[in-house]
Amino acid sequence: MASLPIFTVLEQSQVSPPPATVGHRSLPLTFFDIGWLSQPPVHHLFFYELAITKPQFIETIVPTLKRSLSITLQHFFPFVGNLIIFPTRKPEIRHVDGDSVAVTFAESNLDFHDLTGNHARDCGSFYPLIPVLGHAAQASADYVSITVFSVQVTVFPGCGISIGMTNHHCLGDASTRSCFLKAWTSIARSGTDESFLGSGALPLYDRVIKQPTLDEIYLKQANIGTFTQEYQPASLSGPTNNVRATFVLTRPTINRLKKRVSNQLPSLQYVSSFTVACAYIWSCMAKIRGDELQVFGFVIDCRSRLVPAIPATYFGNCVAPCGAMARTTVLSERDGFVTAARLLGESLHEKLTDKDGILKDAESWYELSFGGVPDTIMGVAGTPKIRFYDTDFGWGKPRKYEIISIDYNGSISMNACKDSNEDLEIGVCLSATEMKAFVSMFNCGLE
Repeated sequence: MASLPIFTVLEQSQVSPPPATVGHRSLPLTFFDIGWLSQPPVHHLFFYELAITKPQFIETIVPTLKRSLSITLQHFFPFVGNLIIFPTRKPEIRHVDGDSVAVTFAESNLDFHDLTGNHARDCGSFYPLIPVLGHAAQASADYVSITVFSVQVTVFPGCGISIGMTNHHCLGDASTRSCFLKAWTSIARSGTDESFLGSGALPLYDRVIKQPTLDEIYLKQANIGTFTQEYQPASLSGPTNNVRATFVLTRPTINRLKKRVSNQLPSLQYVSSFTVACAYIWSCMAKIRGDELQVFGFVIDCRSRLVPAIPATYFGNCVAPCGAMARTTVLSERDGFVTAARLLGESLHEKLTDKDGILKDAESWYELSFGGVPDTIMGVAGTPKIRFYDTDFGWGKPRKYEIISIDYNGSISMNACKDSNEDLEIGVCLSATEMKAFVSMFNCGLE
């Protein structure tokens, strides 16, 4: 007897804003956005525990999500637009009447409870649940058009649903995605946009960041002439030998790590929960790898740190890179964690307090500016400051939230936990062999 398919498409829809609500609009990219042109897409996956049948899903969930998304898109037009790349001038996100977001509704018989655990799970099991962006389209001889956002909703009958979202990184950073999700979930819960409109959270589209010199520098670095109709955003596919697992650092554990750093480095001026969590993961990772040099990096939201500061609702990317490099042998030593905390803390303190401002050296942000050539570059996706576990479409908080795009480059994800914003939830993707070693290192260091 043939086994049942693990994934079945139920409906493929195109969702547009309500008629005559957006029209022809465009949003020029800034250097903050241009630096992400060639980076892989961002994949987010929310799991909701819900005892629902397939007919109930089709009759209630599908129309509710389509209608609420349509209303939301009229306020967030770039999500339904396309990235337009010209051969010689600044790219933009453009919306024209008739543009739509691809939304796939599907059914899966994968084990919902296994997928939503913290233990090591096969990375390839998650890939059917995330949507792709599709191929670029040569709309004319003058530019290339690239889709920037897509959605997939999958029902696990009797168990729950998942909502997967994929966006081109040029569309916006975590803050922009959070604003969009707050609007969509508010509209899905209430059926109208009245509450959202009264919240004062409408996105700011004005290009208040005016750095024409940086724009030109980044355009040259992006080599936009290479984007043609053959361009296709990166995508994840299985099978794979990698597994993903979730690790939790509780507040008491974080406090112990901070105390350990402060006792050994009393003059270190920046010892935050984020810093010690990153340092601990970095030192654990170094112990399982034989690479000579390692870079650990993350980004800082610049909105409140620009002069003058810009509103939190500014739409787009507005982050600055920060990080440190060290030899693996140093990070693997007995005090490797403390060393990692010092390097990251000093780098972060310098970035946030430099008298020349947050944009210092911005012309080389997205070039490798460390001495030597590192073998491993590890980044952080997500931020504990944004409560993605508050993404409630009307069924309560997600049972699990995963950033699937860390699978592209060996980064980690970091977010506040579901039930406590004092605890940190860290997602890691490694080979099965590396994961076994990492679990041992992670647990041993906390004993």
